[in-house]
Amino acid sequence: VQLQASGGGFVQGGGSLRLSCAVSGLTFSSYAMYWFRQAPGKEREFVLGISWGGGSTYSIASVKGRFAASRDNTKNTVYLQMNSLKPEDTAVYYCAAARTYSQTGSSASDGVDYWGKGTQVTVSS
Repeated sequence: VQLQASGGGFVQGGGSLRLSCAVSGLTFSSYAMYWFRQAPGKEREFVLGISWGGGSTYSIASVKGRFAASRDNTKNTVYLQMNSLKPEDTAVYYCAAARTYSQTGSSASDGVDYWGKGTQVTVSS
């Protein structure tokens, strides 16, 4: 199983980035997908989850209205559209796959079956 995140980079505050996570080696439509992030010196935190078919998403309060997840089950890819980026969004972003869909961060992390390698997002002030 491979989860390959891409699309990170350096952006000025207020800018946008779109992350992608290409998944292989599993039945993609059977897995909920999550985005987590880890800022320097901080613990990894749940950011956003999307259900198996994409009909339900859940995010942490700090990104509501700015970040949105979508998925294309024909391409085995999940996306994270990040708008109005802030310096506090700077982190390594990870995608993850889970057979269960949870709307709480701690449960989502506990249920992850597969983790991808991260992609760095840096937002300047």
